[in-house]
Amino acid sequence: MLFSGKTTEDNTIVELLASALRKDIAFGKLLPDQKLKIRELRMRYGGSNHSMRETLRILSSEGLVEATAQRGFRVTSATEDDLRDIQLVRLQIETVALGRAIRLGDVAWEGRVIAAHHALQKAEARVAASPDDLTALEWDKACGGFAAALIEACASPRLIDLQCKFFDQSRRFRLAQMREGKLDWTGRQARQKALLEAVLAKDEKNALALLQAEIEAELKSA
Repeated sequence: MLFSGKTTEDNTIVELLASALRKDIAFGKLLPDQKLKIRELRMRYGGSNHSMRETLRILSSEGLVEATAQRGFRVTSATEDDLRDIQLVRLQIETVALGRAIRLGDVAWEGRVIAAHHALQKAEARVAASPDDLTALEWDKACGGFAAALIEACASPRLIDLQCKFFDQSRRFRLAQMREGKLDWTGRQARQKALLEAVLAKDEKNALALLQAEIEAELKSA
């Protein structure tokens, strides 16, 4: 159990509970379509009825959990159709946002993209050499950091929010590809380097094509 019961519930507990459930959904410890019963979750993770319900409400808004009328909560399914749909939405959102970021971004933004790319390359080297849960989490965080940095200058909070939401929904598919040895690390490194160079050169057409190739490779069907 992660947390003991408290009489006062606050946002911090809910955030910690949500983080723990996100991780277990991503790593398949909570399986697709698995029913999520409040009592069982409290025994496993802690918190109160109120904090766990709020946690499930947040995860439902993120698309990781589904609320069904009269039947409680369950982990969202993870089918080939789900994968293709998430890929489709990510492509639409991230290419629009990256195009805007390239046109609007300044030198400071370029520096943050360079830093995020460097962190990702370091994390990819570690997880490729030692693919355990810790390095996988670090790698996934670095993936998210690079993806977020690329669109940070798009000047649209809603695009940024949507990118974050659907990137999170793709996490378990991305981690599954990694665990099953289906990721081409050399190919990823080459695409990411080329993408960085295209962004810095303000080559929007090439950057968008490389971003599309990266998302499709990361979320390819079995």
